[in-house]
Amino acid sequence: MRLLLAIFLPFVVFFTIGRPIAGIICLILQITLIGWLPAALWAVYALSQYNTDKKIAASRQV
Repeated sequence: MRLLLAIFLPFVVFFTIGRPIAGIICLILQITLIGWLPAALWAVYALSQYNTDKKIAASRQV
């Protein structure tokens, strides 16, 4: 679900993963039509990093 948000509404992903400042910057970038593609790519990358960090944290707890 977050992946679809990252593609269609990139700025929302940053708010869901706890990075509101990046979300605001992404929204400013997304406002322009040319900036939408870099914003979407940035959101997908940030989401993958977030998922990786969660997996690493879970493996350390075990």
